[in-house]
Amino acid sequence: MKVVFLEDVSGVAQGGDVKEVKNGFARNYLIPKSLAVPVSHNALQGVAKLAREAGVVRIKTLSDMKALGEELDGVQVNVEMRAGAGGRLYGSVTNAIVAEQLSEMTDREIDRRTVGIAEPMRDLGMFDVAVRVHPEVEAHIKVLVYATGTDPADFEGTDTEDGDEAEDGAETEVDAEVAVADAEGGEEETSPSETPTEEEDAESETSEGE
Repeated sequence: MKVVFLEDVSGVAQGGDVKEVKNGFARNYLIPKSLAVPVSHNALQGVAKLAREAGVVRIKTLSDMKALGEELDGVQVNVEMRAGAGGRLYGSVTNAIVAEQLSEMTDREIDRRTVGIAEPMRDLGMFDVAVRVHPEVEAHIKVLVYATGTDPADFEGTDTEDGDEAEDGAETEVDAEVAVADAEGGEEETSPSETPTEEEDAESETSEGE
């Protein structure tokens, strides 16, 4: 069936386009949702106007999605889950769960399909996730999955600051040991040359007597 698109349909056509589509797709989806109408003389007369209107809507939508992407970029979503030994979850974290929390944070509807979680998360930890809110706009967020009864701030501290402090402490201890070893080694190397032996003293006295 040939139809005239009344507005943009992602991945299919833009408003004002005239395209051939499958009959079922047109009758069951496009036409009932007022996204397209069958080609007719009147519909074709309005193609130019539809294209202009769709272009205005397209620009506004892109602007809105860019603003949303900036709002989302860098945010952290904390998800509390029951977990067993070894950090294995009793359940999993899906893109629907993350999308719901993002919707609450932004007060905007975030489609779960925009959240890039290919496989549900089944372990505790911090995960990097991409959120594609528009074909031209992608934000990057962090998802922290933490165990029930724990504080997510504690997990973050252990994951970053505490680890850095532990490494710094280990390096300090190693440096101290090296310094002590160098000092002891220096004393052992200088002692023989700085302290004359009994034989050297005797030879010195004999030389002076002669």
